[in-house]
Amino acid sequence: MADSPTSAAAPAVSRRAWQALIVLLAGMFMALLDTTIVNVALPTIQSSLDASEATLSWIISGYALAFGLALIPAGRIGDRIGHKWVFFTGLALFTAASLACGLAQNDLQLIIARVVQGLAGGIFVPAVTAVIQLMFPPRFRGKAFAIMGSVIGVSTALGPIVGGLIIEAFGTENGWRLVFWVNLPIGVVALIAAAVLLPSGTGAASQAGTPAASRIDLIGLLLLSAGLVALLVPLIEGQDQGWPLWTYLVLGAGVLLIVAFGGWEVAVAKRGDSPLVPPHLFTHPAFSGGVVLALVYFAAFTSIFFTISILWQAGLGHTALESGLVSIPFAIGSIIASSQSNRLTQRLGRTVLVAGVALVTLGLVWIWLVLLLTAPADLTNWILLPPLFIAGLGSGCFIAPNVAFIVATVDRAEAGAASGVVGVMQRVGSAAGIAVVGSVFFGTLVVAGPGADAVAQGFTDSATLAMAVSAALSVVALLLVFLLPKRVDSPGVR
Repeated sequence: MADSPTSAAAPAVSRRAWQALIVLLAGMFMALLDTTIVNVALPTIQSSLDASEATLSWIISGYALAFGLALIPAGRIGDRIGHKWVFFTGLALFTAASLACGLAQNDLQLIIARVVQGLAGGIFVPAVTAVIQLMFPPRFRGKAFAIMGSVIGVSTALGPIVGGLIIEAFGTENGWRLVFWVNLPIGVVALIAAAVLLPSGTGAASQAGTPAASRIDLIGLLLLSAGLVALLVPLIEGQDQGWPLWTYLVLGAGVLLIVAFGGWEVAVAKRGDSPLVPPHLFTHPAFSGGVVLALVYFAAFTSIFFTISILWQAGLGHTALESGLVSIPFAIGSIIASSQSNRLTQRLGRTVLVAGVALVTLGLVWIWLVLLLTAPADLTNWILLPPLFIAGLGSGCFIAPNVAFIVATVDRAEAGAASGVVGVMQRVGSAAGIAVVGSVFFGTLVVAGPGADAVAQGFTDSATLAMAVSAALSVVALLLVFLLPKRVDSPGVR
């Protein structure tokens, strides 16, 4: 219908809008690169700073949790004051935190800087999708979101490889610092370009009387943050501390805080205010299942290379670059599948998600069997190539369209709030997955005797158990996919 009046009247997109999109995606690239680039640097960080095993989990989980908790309030602040300056502020803080990460002199300084970095990422990433919605009319929005999806796939996939190359080139003592500092030139250029190119409007969502214009639910945010941190701290520190009484007490307190958060959100909604997480969303059973799916899948997905990176370097004695190269089959599969996921979704609907999670599950179970049945001395990149490629294909099929399917379980008027909740649960799942898998890995690690062979066997045994947890989570995610609707509208056109 190219010559229909509606199509003919559709506004063109200016060159400036496409340039602004590059700026937005540069920020997105940085934030998502940092979710995976640090994995290959963990063993060198541990040796350089004499860091504890719990610190390695905090470096990943702290980033993911802070990122997730910032998403909803940052989006609402952007609706109120304008997304341009929320993006600019978050990106500036992210760049500064990246500098601080590389300057850290001990594990506590690094954890604090890493949490701030995650918080900053959660501040500016919601502005990316919001500004795309404002700049691009529906006719071009799908293309813009497709480009964003490709950037997400490429940045996540390239992280381990780039990290490995940097450490190989600059050494294990200071190479890990440059893994963080790679953000500095990108961040500075993106900040200058953002000030010049991004539109300054606040959008219709900030009009008086809309939920976005009402005050932010700070008490709800505090209760949720405290509850999630209370659950995460024992999971990360428990095995390192020998599971003393305080870990169980804090876990119980975390559960109580989450319950209190739910009660508070119901009370806020009854008052007619805007809760952080609207309770009525969970009156849709399919949405509730979809939220659990997001949490469980990301817990399984993000823990894969945490396990492999620790095994490959600390256990088997390979370099960071060799550890990064292990991820290449996964990266290639992910890029191939994500580039076609939108087209396949339009043709096959939910079947794409089912096939995606099934392939990830197959890949993880295959990796678990390889670790279980192969002697440590015989473990090579080539043995893991087929299952990682299969898992990468599956991840590429799932990552791009999953939010649209989960959001489709609620009414259109609730789509914005539902999307924010799903984004938070993805990050919480990432944090929880690393905490649980890290606890299993290090909690079961026993080196029976001196020598490299004993070290390799001990790390392989622990990695086998950790990968079994990831595979089990993926099986649960596969069962949950069937709760989602069979079809949704094209992403970005709603």
